[in-house]
Amino acid sequence: MVNAQTLQGNWNEIKGKLRTKRGPHTNDELQSFSGNVDQLVGTIQRKTGEARNSIEHYLEELSSNGASAFSQASETVREYAQQAAGAVQDSSKKAADSMRQGYEEAEDMIRQRPGESIAVCFGIGMVVGLLLGLSVRGR
Repeated sequence: MVNAQTLQGNWNEIKGKLRTKRGPHTNDELQSFSGNVDQLVGTIQRKTGEARNSIEHYLEELSSNGASAFSQASETVREYAQQAAGAVQDSSKKAADSMRQGYEEAEDMIRQRPGESIAVCFGIGMVVGLLLGLSVRGR
């Protein structure tokens, strides 16, 4: 027998399929389901004249299809999230490696040319100081 919780979990999808596959059901008839599987099966049986076993089998099929579609969708989302996390980790590792390499290159250049490095730092300091002085003076 079909499980009431499973039916309620996939109810919107099942209502649409019942309307198209099992004959004309009004919204009122389908809204009155409210968790009573026997009542739903009886309503469908009265409308269509089909056997109870056939209706129960169809409802179980609809319920399992809805549940499997949901689990497939959640698995797909999980896979994409894992791929995205892996891509972020790879990018951050590459950025860290690039920064480390640039720092090491700067250290090597300072070791090779200490006088020029001091002159460049002094010049940059003077320019920054001049710009700060002008901005403070302009206010």
